[in-house]
Amino acid sequence: MSGKLILVRHGQTEANVDRRLDTRLPGARLTALGRTQARTLGERMALHPPTALVSSQALRARETGGFVETASGIALQVREGLHEAQAGELEDRSDLESHKMFAKVFHTWHTGDLSARMPGGESGIDIVERYVPVLDSLRAEYLDGGVGGDVVVVSHGAAIRLVGAYLGGVPGAFAADRHLENTSTVELVPTDTGWRCVQWGVYAPPFDVTPQRPWFEAEAGGAADDPMG
Repeated sequence: MSGKLILVRHGQTEANVDRRLDTRLPGARLTALGRTQARTLGERMALHPPTALVSSQALRARETGGFVETASGIALQVREGLHEAQAGELEDRSDLESHKMFAKVFHTWHTGDLSARMPGGESGIDIVERYVPVLDSLRAEYLDGGVGGDVVVVSHGAAIRLVGAYLGGVPGAFAADRHLENTSTVELVPTDTGWRCVQWGVYAPPFDVTPQRPWFEAEAGGAADDPMG
């Protein structure tokens, strides 16, 4: 087997800037900065073009993948099941209490209880059951055949962190606390028994489980970052 599965968070969106819980399809479009980030991502990936390029159905993922398609010459495939964790009743909310509720459920998933559910939204089980089969099919089609090259999947921060940790054996305490910046990646290598995580944003294994400051703590009058990374 050769090649990696590279899960890429989309570029910055209008909802990220507003710190809105934007999960419902089709979702917000990229900002000017997001388009610049996506263009830079495409230029980087064009140096070693992937074997396959896939995105979720969300507008922001398709736009990001489009820049990679243009730069690399690899046709973008759009597949169902790769969208963001659905926030349900918290959709489009930007208040701190909604952010904390989203984060509480998200952290519960990473402590081992995938049955926890967003109010009116998805459980961790729901996400794994729709997302992992898509990755399994991509692995069977492009990686296990030994043709070489990487599979790039443009997707979403919360979903990538959950599935990346679930498949790659990444400690939940690490995955729950490490924000994934726009156009950052989680990279998985196929093994005989599953997957091994070899990169998580700026981090390489072994993954330090020292707790980080919660992203939603107020700094200079606002949240430290958007809630969806």
